[in-house]
Amino acid sequence: MTDIKKRQLGANGPWVSPIGVGFMSFRSGAGPDDERAANAVVDAALDSGISFFDTADVYGPEHSEILLGRALKGRREQVTIATKFGNPLDRETNPDHRIDGRPEYVRGAIDDSLRRLGVDHVDLYYLHRVDPTVPIEDTIGALKELVDAGKVLHIGLSEAGPQTIRRAHAVHPIAAIQSEWSLFSRDIEDATVPVARELGIALVPYSPLGRAWLTGAVRTHDDVKTYLTAHPRFAEENFGTNLALADEVAAVAAELDVRSSQVALAWVLDRGDDVVPIPGTRHPEFVRENAGALAVELSADQVARLDKLADRVAGHRSLQPQNIGTEAPPLRD
Repeated sequence: MTDIKKRQLGANGPWVSPIGVGFMSFRSGAGPDDERAANAVVDAALDSGISFFDTADVYGPEHSEILLGRALKGRREQVTIATKFGNPLDRETNPDHRIDGRPEYVRGAIDDSLRRLGVDHVDLYYLHRVDPTVPIEDTIGALKELVDAGKVLHIGLSEAGPQTIRRAHAVHPIAAIQSEWSLFSRDIEDATVPVARELGIALVPYSPLGRAWLTGAVRTHDDVKTYLTAHPRFAEENFGTNLALADEVAAVAAELDVRSSQVALAWVLDRGDDVVPIPGTRHPEFVRENAGALAVELSADQVARLDKLADRVAGHRSLQPQNIGTEAPPLRD
């Protein structure tokens, strides 16, 4: 395994590789080909010094967590495992995909995730999205019980509003905030990042490659993955604008003789030592390519040029903007 300098998640959280691997790409199946791909990704990550793996119960549900657990079998002590809950998996009883942060749901969700992963604890357990009907103190209180029981070592939140982050952290230390953050998506810098840094909470950017826009691989609509075709940033009216911006990233990459993805990740990594991006992929060669971003050094001029891109991006960053930056309701009397 390559030895690379680690970053800490929160003031008292785990030390992890500065880049992780998101496992959402393995949500589509758990057949032999998927298992081989998952094993190859994990092998490539560990060989490159990447030991931080992120998944969620809703990625499947009988796919991503299971495949990650199988790929990590016998190597548990070498890695940091994060997973998420809050999206009930029973589509018959939850056809509207309502987020669930109730304490009773938390307690059952962790047991199911541990079973699928084949482990007795996870290092980091996130509330995937904030339940707008449940006080965050209730949800974090249940998570604290899981910490006390040894099933969870550290707690995280994903796409939470700044006041909800403060309230949650007052109940139990929050190790990490997971939000989309990239050259194309910088809205969390307005409120989320300052609050996290004030409280000593790490930032874990998902989609740091802009859902492939920042890899240089998207040139036409045919290059867009099926599950992304409805995303606003790939809509017909936005495609040309965003392609031109991706070309500006490619131009910087050409100056450095590196890949566009490596420039995009280097920019995110340069946001601070408390930032740990988790690009997702099914391909081991991309894992190695992502690890190469650690050696990329951007000049002040290049950073300045890249900093201007987000203001010109067309389309909202999420298919469900109502679940972004959600604030939990107040505690009940």
